[in-house]
Amino acid sequence: MADQLTILGIAGSLRKDSYNKGALRAAQQLCPDGARLEIYDIAGLPLFNQDEERNPTAKVTEFKQKIRAADAILFCTPEYNYGVPGVMKNALDVASRPYGDNAWSGKPVALMSAAMGVAGGIRAQYQVRQCFVFLNMEAVVQPEVAIASAPQRFDEKGNLTDETSKKMIRQLLENLVAKARLLRQPARQAA
Repeated sequence: MADQLTILGIAGSLRKDSYNKGALRAAQQLCPDGARLEIYDIAGLPLFNQDEERNPTAKVTEFKQKIRAADAILFCTPEYNYGVPGVMKNALDVASRPYGDNAWSGKPVALMSAAMGVAGGIRAQYQVRQCFVFLNMEAVVQPEVAIASAPQRFDEKGNLTDETSKKMIRQLLENLVAKARLLRQPARQAA
């Protein structure tokens, strides 16, 4: 399909069997027609160091290229100690620098979380959403997908089994795709 949208999925966890990676795999299966989700592994991104921001590693360069090539972004973050994991914040930072070279700018973005606790990662989501403002990202804010008590929502192979969560992810993706298509319209009209 010539008009297919690409969503770049990014998990804020490095753990191989993370629930957030499982949620992104579920999202791949739940993408609406005309969209596909590609998962990018942030393992190997260097810690942001302003002294080195003008000499990006190959991994940073690749990451920024993937972001720019995508039509939309879907983050899925765990919550550690009531907040956003350092690797998630680092991914946001390295792709936004140096100042004036923000790969996130103007991108439609949606956010979900899976966490062990009963809040489902909502506190981490709040912190990531704050970053969207400065990064000039076009956030989809509904529905809020926070998969609480994650060990009970995934099977032993890391597959999401909770139908309510799947329904909410599907709706979030539909809203993200709609926003991405809407934001594409002015660019087409100008061409």
